[in-house]
Amino acid sequence: MLPSVIAGVDGSAESLAAADWAAREAARRHLPLRLVHVWNWHPRQEGGEPVTAAQRQQAGRVLRQARARCRAVAPEVRPYEEQVEGPATAALLRAAGQAELLVLGSRGLSGFTGLLVGSVAQGVVARATHPVVLVRADEKAADEHLPAGDGRPSVLTGYRDVVLGVDLGDPCDAVIEFAFEAARARGARLRAVHAWQPPSPLVLGPGEIGLVSGPQRAEEWHGFLSAVLQVWRDKYPGVEVAETVAEGRAQSALLRSASEAGLLVVGRHLTDRPAGPRIGPVTHTAIHHVGCPVAVVPHE
Repeated sequence: MLPSVIAGVDGSAESLAAADWAAREAARRHLPLRLVHVWNWHPRQEGGEPVTAAQRQQAGRVLRQARARCRAVAPEVRPYEEQVEGPATAALLRAAGQAELLVLGSRGLSGFTGLLVGSVAQGVVARATHPVVLVRADEKAADEHLPAGDGRPSVLTGYRDVVLGVDLGDPCDAVIEFAFEAARARGARLRAVHAWQPPSPLVLGPGEIGLVSGPQRAEEWHGFLSAVLQVWRDKYPGVEVAETVAEGRAQSALLRSASEAGLLVVGRHLTDRPAGPRIGPVTHTAIHHVGCPVAVVPHE
């Protein structure tokens, strides 16, 4: 099967926003779009209830509604539709394994910027072996773009930054490449962000970076970040890159940097821990509290 962009749809506002975003992304990447509806989507129905004719009809209505939305936002995309049996998390993981990326919806929290991630979406993010993008319910095409000169939303302006969280202790090619490719497809600037914290004096040895002053440490980290990104600058010469190093927690640095972004890209370690798959603290903060779409890229 050809690589594709897949959107999980269940008729909710958040899943329809995810389908819209997925259609635009499929157009940017010149990839097919698949709309997948899972019977027994609701987590409390994952016990294996038989699919009824009414459920099939409802699934058809959901897919037709999503298809109409996708054709409206990306007329050049011709979505394929698919109905699959649950449980929802397992079915979506199977779909994600065949996709370039899987797009799911998350409810927007009223009162403050952020995402309310349901158990299905969180379960998929924690276990997927391919990239997953979470989109909030009120995400619109204009949200990906810079505002017009009068401050109004517009789809005719340039794209907002793609923000990439970089862990210089363990930089991952798959995560970095995903972000550069997303920026290239949009003609957007890529902002790479690394956060560092001063080491405790108890763990420092002679000549270590922690012995220098704060500004010097920041300059050292900036040099490390530039070195890590150089090969990707060479591979994507058309992508403008901005580099940010910040003292403090990575979660706080990413929240600040993503506040005006069009997309945030973070990584998640694939693990075989006895406790099972988990989402690290940085990724957990990103998918729960960042307002723009969040791409979670799994890596070894």
